Amino acid sequence: MDLILTIKTIILGIVEGLTEFLPISSTGHLILVGDLLNFNDDKGKLFEIVIQVGAILAVCWEYRAKIAAIIIGLPNQPQAQKFTLNLAIAFVPLASLGLLFGKHIKAVLFKPIPVALAFIIGAFVIIWAEKREHKIRIHEVEDLSPLDALKLGFAQAFALIPGTSRSGATIIGGLLFGLSRKAATEFSFFLAIPTLVAASLYDLYKHRDLLDLATDTPYFAAGLIAAFLSALLAIKALLRYISHHDFIIFAWYRIIFGLIVIATSYSGLAQWTVD
Repeated sequence: MDLILTIKTIILGIVEGLTEFLPISSTGHLILVGDLLNFNDDKGKLFEIVIQVGAILAVCWEYRAKIAAIIIGLPNQPQAQKFTLNLAIAFVPLASLGLLFGKHIKAVLFKPIPVALAFIIGAFVIIWAEKREHKIRIHEVEDLSPLDALKLGFAQAFALIPGTSRSGATIIGGLLFGLSRKAATEFSFFLAIPTLVAASLYDLYKHRDLLDLATDTPYFAAGLIAAFLSALLAIKALLRYISHHDFIIFAWYRIIFGLIVIATSYSGLAQWTVD
């Protein structure tokens, strides 16, 4: 194994895990960090997709009891059937729009400066959403209706714009639609499972010609493990944080980070990819 490449994969795995479930955009961070590490070719972009599996496994582990209960209850428990149906409904908008427009979005927006702008715009959306009066009508994810799930699915679809944040779009959409912070956050975790699994499998199949399993497997494994461990820490920390705080701090982080990317680009301190 190449030591430098291994370090790069571990760094990207940590970045993926720490940012996937926070409203700060894992894709945006991976694009920027991949650019800095000069790991932004087609193989690098495929790697960024695949290591999301590590973050998915972290959610599955954290909610293993609930997931097991849903699977066991699917044949005859209406609550489990309703929850699964809601996840399927919420998954459809992003999957459909991604298939239609994903290629064009990647060609135009998967670059550092558009990501930085999305960071900043998304921050002001978070601030606006948090300053509004919250009228909570849904306290637990089990209370969601199919219509609520569809609305959250369309909110998640904004994450097709890199730098927006899949979890952030779902969570803030949830707040706007009357979900508690806990319900919105937990639903974003569960919705990540079908969303990220589908994205990973689709990209693996589409770019299977780039894969050399004998060579790539150790690097994928290192990234997956790093993503799993860091995602597990991030999930636990976020659940503790939202019990007493709002999401404003993440908005300020997004603004500062976005401005740093733009400033370093135009000052020449960092040579970001622009085409």
